[in-house]
Amino acid sequence: MEVSKGQKREHHDFVLASVSELSSSSSSSSPVSASPAVARLSLGSRAAELRFYRESESNESICIDLRTAQLFKLSPLASVCISEGYESSKEKSYSQGVIIQFRKEEESRAFHCAFEQWKKEVFVQGSSLPNGTLSSSRSKFDDKIEASSAKMYFHYYGQLLHQQNMLQDYVRTGTYYAAVIENRADFLGRVVVDVGAGSGILSLFAAQAGAKHVYAVEASEMAEYARKLIAGNPSLGQRITVIKGKVEEVELPEKADILISEPMGTLLVNERMLESYVIARDRFLIPNGKMFPTVGRIHMAPFSDEYLYVEIANKALFWQQQNYYGVDLTPLHGSAFQGYFSQPVVDAFDHRILVAPATAHLINFTCVKEEDLYEIDVPLKFNSSVGARIHGLACWFDVLFNGSTVQRWLTTAPGAPTTHWYQLRCVLSQPLYVMPGQEITGRLRMVAHNAQSYTIHLTMSAKMWGPGAEQGGILQTSSCKLDLKEPYYRMSQPQAYPIAQDQLAHHLMNTQDIQLQSQEEEGSELMQHPSQNSGADLH
Repeated sequence: MEVSKGQKREHHDFVLASVSELSSSSSSSSPVSASPAVARLSLGSRAAELRFYRESESNESICIDLRTAQLFKLSPLASVCISEGYESSKEKSYSQGVIIQFRKEEESRAFHCAFEQWKKEVFVQGSSLPNGTLSSSRSKFDDKIEASSAKMYFHYYGQLLHQQNMLQDYVRTGTYYAAVIENRADFLGRVVVDVGAGSGILSLFAAQAGAKHVYAVEASEMAEYARKLIAGNPSLGQRITVIKGKVEEVELPEKADILISEPMGTLLVNERMLESYVIARDRFLIPNGKMFPTVGRIHMAPFSDEYLYVEIANKALFWQQQNYYGVDLTPLHGSAFQGYFSQPVVDAFDHRILVAPATAHLINFTCVKEEDLYEIDVPLKFNSSVGARIHGLACWFDVLFNGSTVQRWLTTAPGAPTTHWYQLRCVLSQPLYVMPGQEITGRLRMVAHNAQSYTIHLTMSAKMWGPGAEQGGILQTSSCKLDLKEPYYRMSQPQAYPIAQDQLAHHLMNTQDIQLQSQEEEGSELMQHPSQNSGADLH
């Protein structure tokens, strides 16, 4: 397939075995070309069309208006395209039809996908849109995501420099490669859908593992780069079809045996792509089909970090000036102080700052409902291992590729090789004081918003401690509200911490001690906890 673009025109070419024209007055057909022909989907300044050319006589062609065209599959290698001519009071009549013979089944699939995408992307109620979007029927994505947020999101991921940043995360990319190649049995001869394909790297991995065909669905302009990359790897690319569009809107010619995707954002859920992953499951995956990744876990533990707390609090000192060019800034100090603490901190921290063993919240991608991701409510309960000031909640995530041959984990845990996700901390503006063995309770509630992220509501409380504590209530409580969309990217190296906290490291970070709070009870049997260095042995 050839793709060409200009300032005003765009076309997609497909080489065919032959085409035959159907007469409008009878069911007979007359050959237009017994030799190979070319089908061209093209966009002009005012209309889009499907045109069939003879390779020997390029001046003679059959032209079909895509606004009224319909395409039907007759067999794996044959299809018929019919153009609607007019509509009477009782029935529709068709003025034109073409029987198309393809050389390969893969080329037939590619043509059908492109045909449907052109109809969806170029027309809205019979009119051409310059930006190629579809607004005649709003999808779930359009209904729940603000247009300006979606525009920035797809612009960001449409740039090669950001794709390179992810590709150069060798923990991420290497773990995906290992999970696919080590589980060839799950991909060999199977149909795969790559959800949010980006550069197409996961589609190429699936093809390396022997996939029968891969549909790489990508909504951003990165789809064109993916086509170019895949075309440059022809031994794999002949089994990959790139489809530009949202998974909520595109149509595929067949169901998938397995989905592969990288839908994880900061704290697993940022950018809300997990919802698109679940929608793709419901739309495209066969019953009991596989998903790579299969489950995800958000890990949480209270932490003590005086360095970080002072750093954030000191940012607001600017607003304590009483004579800033003759202006008193102090009326805004309180608001600025709370504003800085409303930003989640993204960086790599030393695991020795954790003051209690972590707990985890499980999301099983194979059965979770899309609506369950709109609001995630996690109860918290810890027992402090030391006496310390609790400055907030530290979080990270991991995902499992539950292959038939090998179960492979990708972890972002502190102490494990650093990824581009780093870790995340929610910092309380009012720290809590705890003693060794004191119980810490609370709640982490994340509510999705239309800027493709979440509002985080965190409450942490220290219960009565010591003799008679079982009869007591809450001793102190602190809470905060944060926007996951607007983090503070600290990206500093982990600080050195006192020996007393160092002695806790092995106990607190041993993931074998983590108690899962499973969202689906039957999913808990999948959980074989990853080691701290999961994925570190990849090359």
